[in-house]
Amino acid sequence: MRLYELSFAQIEEFFYKLAEVKDIIKDNGLLEFLPELKSDSSIQIGTTRVKHAFPIFQKGGVVMDVTSVQQAQIAEEAGAVAVMVLDKLPYDVRKSGGVARMADPKIIEEVMNSITIPVMAKVRIGHYYEAKVLEALGVDMIDESEVLTPADEEHHINKWEFKVPFVNGARNLGEALRRIAEGASMIRTKGEAGTGNVSEAVKHMKIINSEIRSLISMEEEDRVKKAREYQVPYQIVELTAKLKRLPVVNFAAGGIATPADAALMMWLGADGIFVGSGIFKSQDPEERAKAVVLAAACWEYPEIVLEAQKMISEQKSMMGIDIKSLKPEELLQVRGL
Repeated sequence: MRLYELSFAQIEEFFYKLAEVKDIIKDNGLLEFLPELKSDSSIQIGTTRVKHAFPIFQKGGVVMDVTSVQQAQIAEEAGAVAVMVLDKLPYDVRKSGGVARMADPKIIEEVMNSITIPVMAKVRIGHYYEAKVLEALGVDMIDESEVLTPADEEHHINKWEFKVPFVNGARNLGEALRRIAEGASMIRTKGEAGTGNVSEAVKHMKIINSEIRSLISMEEEDRVKKAREYQVPYQIVELTAKLKRLPVVNFAAGGIATPADAALMMWLGADGIFVGSGIFKSQDPEERAKAVVLAAACWEYPEIVLEAQKMISEQKSMMGIDIKSLKPEELLQVRGL
């Protein structure tokens, strides 16, 4: 059976069952009969299956931007599925100007040693060696991010050369499929990071969903034309149409600041949530972190989202930025097409 003949749910179920089987083997003391499972040295890392499986296990969860061990511990305690380590939060990156680079490896290492959930970190678009450094450090995922100052204005990193999975931002289907063709294991809406304004994330998610629906209704000849327009292999376009969704996990990011924002993005079809400045630029980070996690997990139940919204105070939310007040050169989302 070809990959594109499987539904995304079937692929997801396979990986969950695989994890369950290994747990059962361990719980029943059967490792003596399967010595190859005893040592991590026998486990293959960096395969396409492994890199695409890792994001699936983050589905339904919240990844939080952090800049310190203390923030990372708050995120873990709140129920985040992972943290993203930065030198500055997106709001501060926007305000400080200058060149934004990857976080200090010493800080990333301290975070890795202080929590048990996965640790991600950002690199500049096209900066092959920042990515190599993070891979050597042992992070669980790399975000080739428009929040940082691009190192290459025209090309992204060839992610197939790495064993660690990558996440990339996208505003539309063409951008998403180009990043997947480059080897991205996860996509996130770009939104407009550091604004506390969810409107751009909503727009980008709706554009991607609309363009997928259009792709599904096309004849094969038109899909071939779309593949040329998007500058991606036809097989990726065909797989997207068959699955009726992106062939990798798609999280929402960019301007999410409240539990209701998180629930809205999940309702629009996001597989999970990235929260940048919304948590730790607020005045109630502990309560807000827990509330956003609750809302993302229970978005189908408005009464639970209501309780999550009651856990925070709007007066303590981060000061948002009106997208219309930003000059074209101040928009982060236009970096990396």
